[in-house]
Formats: sequence, structure tokens, C-alpha cells
Amino acid sequence: MTTHLQRMVAGLSLAALALGLAGCGKGEQTAAGPGADTPPVPEFKINYSIFFPPTHIQCITAQAWADAVKERTNGRVEIQIHAGGTLSKAPDVYRGVVSNVSGLGMSCFAYTRGAFPLLEALDLPLGYPDGMTATRAANEIVSRFDPKELADVKVMYIHAHGPGVLATNKEVRRFEDIKGLKIRGTGLSAKIVESLGGVAVGLSQPDTYEALRKGTVDATLCPVETLKGWKQGEVIKSVTDLSAVGYTTAMFVVMNRQLWNSLPPDLQTIIEETNREWIDKHGEAWDQADREGMAFVAELNHPVHPFSAEDNAKAVAAVRPILAEYVAGAAAKGLPGQEVLAALQEIIAKARAAK
Repeated sequence: MTTHLQRMVAGLSLAALALGLAGCGKGEQTAAGPGADTPPVPEFKINYSIFFPPTHIQCITAQAWADAVKERTNGRVEIQIHAGGTLSKAPDVYRGVVSNVSGLGMSCFAYTRGAFPLLEALDLPLGYPDGMTATRAANEIVSRFDPKELADVKVMYIHAHGPGVLATNKEVRRFEDIKGLKIRGTGLSAKIVESLGGVAVGLSQPDTYEALRKGTVDATLCPVETLKGWKQGEVIKSVTDLSAVGYTTAMFVVMNRQLWNSLPPDLQTIIEETNREWIDKHGEAWDQADREGMAFVAELNHPVHPFSAEDNAKAVAAVRPILAEYVAGAAAKGLPGQEVLAALQEIIAKARAAK
């Protein structure tokens, strides 16, 4: 009995000692200042679904945005990026944000065809000169027209790649050289191919390299950055500058609406300020990727052929029905498609004049 009591007393003494040490440690931490030894516990931990692989410049730029948000909110908001479609596949990202599969998401409007009828204007072959112009234009349109089709989410910002080019196995120097070529194109780009006189062949980017190498297709309509990023520059012979009818692909960064509404006003302000700063960072990232893509083409000694003014005019006239089709479709839905198209054309014209 005595031994049992001694063991109980010894146990209680050890417990008291442990509590005392813990109390001293807490007191030392408080004296040094809150959070001196451990990082702050975030009030909001948010999953961010991105379809780009982690090595892509746009995913790297998104990570920098997430890091800036964490720093500027003093750790109160922590964003965990899930790249490469690991949380939700590219076509499912937007719906995943709406249904709270992820709090944030980045993907292409075009991957959910029909869901964004007004914003389909952003991807039209309007002659975008570069990614910065396309990115700024997309954000201005969303801000100015506040599309109802985005009501289920909070838009952080939009970004968009530089103008598509024609990368070919056969040199294309004149507008007429396009006729009959089998050209990789999907969705809107397939319509552009057909308007220019080519034959559209639907292929994913991973399948395009082999198709070009084997001659299954004669060319691909693509942003310059894919020639390096997807190594397609290795299996072509020349590039034709089609920037007069340069199209883009607009990509959203959106947050779940209920999640956004749950954030305190001070955090919302910090995030919105960061968003405005990152618009140009993403635009510049696209232009940097295009510069690297063109440098890769030069390293491979592939010629780049610009169209003459006459051929550019022919190309612009050829794609005009695509613009008319957009306007008619938007009008049928009661949407201001004509106004959006006119605004985009004005923005692009000013950007081209400035260059």
C-alpha cells in the first residue's frame, strides 16, 4: 500500500513539474512577442486548383500571388496550390469552385463551352498584339460589363496568352498558301483554320508533336510559347505571323462566392489590391513565354514569315464571319455582344497604335 501511494505521489510530482515547465515556456514566448517561435495559425486555408503543371510560368506566377497574399495578410490567409489538374481537371475547375471542391480555381473559359456566352468575345481573332494587351483587355471587359455569367464566383483576375501563330511543315508566305493545309485546331481555333481555308484537325496539345512529326497534320495554330513548352518547334519547318487575326485564350482566376463573402473586409481589401498588381505580372509572364518560344524557333533556324499588308487584309476579311456569328449569338441571348466586341476592338487598336 505504501509503495502504491509513493508511486502516486511521484507521478503527481512529475505532472506538476511538467506543467510548470510548460508555463515557463509559454511565459518566455509571450515575453518575446506573439508568434516569435511559431508561425501564425491561418484563419483561412484555401485550396487552389490549377490545370497548368507546377513548372509552367503561369503556375509559378500564381504561386507568387499566393505567397504575396499570405505575407500581406500576415499569415491569416494561406493558399495551397494543387497544380496539374490533381484536384479538378481543366474542364471541371470552374464548376469545382462553384460547388466548393476548391476555394480557388484557374482554367480557361473555353473549356466550359456555352457557359460564358458574353465572354466568348475575349477569344475571338481580333488581332491581339501580345499577352499583356490580351490580359489587360480581358480584365477591363469584365470590370466594365460585370457579366452575370460570373455571378456565382468572385473574380480575382483574368489573364490571356499572346497571339496565335501558324507553325508549319510547309512554308506559308502568302494567304493562299494556307488553302487545303491540315492544321491542328480545336474549338474556336478550328473555326479560324476553316475560315482561312485550311482543314481543321482536332488534336490535344500532347498529341500534336507526334502528328507534326509523322505528317498527319501540316501545321498547328498555336501560341508561340507552345513551340518551346511542348517542344513542337522541333517538328516544324517555319512559322507564319498571323497576329493580324491573332486570337487568345482567356483564363480565369476565381474564388467561391460564399468563401469570399466570409472573409473580413480588411482581408478582402488586401486580396483585391494584390489582384490588381498580378494582372500585369501574368500578362508579362505570357509575353516572356512567347519571347522564349520565338528564341527557341530561332535556335532551330526556322524562318518566320510575316504576311504582307494585302495578305493580312485577306485574313482579317476571312475571319469576319466569326465575329458576326458571335454578335448574333449574343443578341439572341439578350447580351450586349456588339458593345463588348466594339470595346475590345478599341482597346486592341489603341495598344497597336502605342506600339
